[in-house]
Amino acid sequence: MFAFALLLAAAPAPLPQQEGETVTVRAPLPAAPQTPATLVAEPVAMMIATFDTNGDAMVDRAELEEGVRRSFEAIDTAKTGKLRYLAFSDWAKRFLGDQHALPSPYEVDRNDDDAVTLDELEDHFSRLFARYDRDGDHLVSRAELLTYRTMPVDAQGPTAGRRPPKKEDAKKAERSDGRGQDRKRGGRDAPPPDADAPEPERAR
Repeated sequence: MFAFALLLAAAPAPLPQQEGETVTVRAPLPAAPQTPATLVAEPVAMMIATFDTNGDAMVDRAELEEGVRRSFEAIDTAKTGKLRYLAFSDWAKRFLGDQHALPSPYEVDRNDDDAVTLDELEDHFSRLFARYDRDGDHLVSRAELLTYRTMPVDAQGPTAGRRPPKKEDAKKAERSDGRGQDRKRGGRDAPPPDADAPEPERAR
């Protein structure tokens, strides 16, 4: 207790605020929106990139087969040699980032027995490897795993085919929030008085 009191006494006292001085507290700036990317990587391409075990930023077929086998065995803990479609969803969520990411189990399951074997998975990745290996050197580089995005996008997704907003849309949105009705009632668009309504009685 005595030592704590000594620490308090040794701590510098806060500077007194002068009279009339304004203290400004600045809030953190809002996060800036991300610039739409022109180079993207498919989930399966990111997975293939992780198979680089020797750190040369290249993936050969031996590294590919070993990586696919490790991922398969990480889910097939019962050693059944097959991944049912639910188990394949767990595989996709862990190694592709989302259970609905491609490849889907329907395209990997070549014999349509509702299960994916290691051979089927390795066969599918072998065909993917051939697609990414654009220069045919039996190696896949980081550049080959990237895909150029040709469709312009913004925060709401692809902009191609999206019609520009029209004035009618703005008027509909204005009426839907109730503000347009209030303006019409109080302005020149107010409805005419009822002709059958009795006239107000004159003051006598």
